[in-house]
Amino acid sequence: MLGRMSEAPSSPRPVPPVEEVTAGCWSLPVPIRHSPLGYTLVYAFETAGQVALVDAGLDTPEGLAALEDGLATVGARLADVRGVIVTHVHPDHYGLAGRVREASDAWIALHPDDAALIPSRYGSVDALLDGVEGWLRDAGAPPAEVAELRDASLSFRQFVSVAQPDVDLRDGARVDVPGWNLRAVHTPGHTPGHCCLHEPDAGLVLTGDHVLPRITPNVSRHPQSGPDPLGAFLASLERLRGFSDALVLPAHEWRFTGLDARLDEIAAHHAERLDEVAATVAAGAATVWEVAQRLSWSRGWDALSGFMRRAALGEAHAHLVVLERRGRLRRAGEQPLRWAAA
Repeated sequence: MLGRMSEAPSSPRPVPPVEEVTAGCWSLPVPIRHSPLGYTLVYAFETAGQVALVDAGLDTPEGLAALEDGLATVGARLADVRGVIVTHVHPDHYGLAGRVREASDAWIALHPDDAALIPSRYGSVDALLDGVEGWLRDAGAPPAEVAELRDASLSFRQFVSVAQPDVDLRDGARVDVPGWNLRAVHTPGHTPGHCCLHEPDAGLVLTGDHVLPRITPNVSRHPQSGPDPLGAFLASLERLRGFSDALVLPAHEWRFTGLDARLDEIAAHHAERLDEVAATVAAGAATVWEVAQRLSWSRGWDALSGFMRRAALGEAHAHLVVLERRGRLRRAGEQPLRWAAA
């Protein structure tokens, strides 16, 4: 399931060239089909005659070709990949990991909370679809919208070569990449098991989708999100404090510095969004659907359809949960869920 990015560009970004970020660490862009994000930045770390990847990209012919071409620039092949560290389970990060392992016998590392989602996301999905349908009804979606939005992410499954991970990417764990000091930092919110990576010796922090230079990741309440994904996300932002001198390597857009300032911007964005949601409820919106319809979206609510509309609905729900937990809203009804000012 691709996570919708708030304020995403309206047209695909041009794919940048392969670049050496620092000695032995390379940025390999892998295109994302039909996405305004344009590409996923896969990072390759040279290690003992092999390479280790952070993320793998979307499993499409053009994605696989771009990954192979990028590795060739580094002087490597798929067969030379030692391991794939997957920041989270979305297709544009996890999709090609299985194909890489088929070609190289590489290990795959993923946080257990995201590994647990693989069977229901990419295997037998009936139970997940039932859960999504129930969530949409609880959110107050009209019946016609429930029928359309329930299956909105099914098409993404074709872009994943399913593979169970071999390595638990737990918080604080040092990843087995000789010559590098890569350590996992668990940063849930965008997904329950999302992880960043810190390399203190090289002065790098790889942020996946958790922190991007211009846009913010979709943080949605849905059947696989956990009870308070936005609360988890905001707490996870604080876990990256102290890495402010590092060069930030995100999975989309571009590299940047000044991590603490960007963390402040993201926290401020969500504070403003929480105020907007609270004001929308005070003005009479009660259900998740009613709130989402009235919020400001970069393209406007009416321009959102399919998975993008479902992601917006989940984002509104996540903000309502935080406001309730903070005592600014109270639960005012069930089936559908309703909120009122506290």
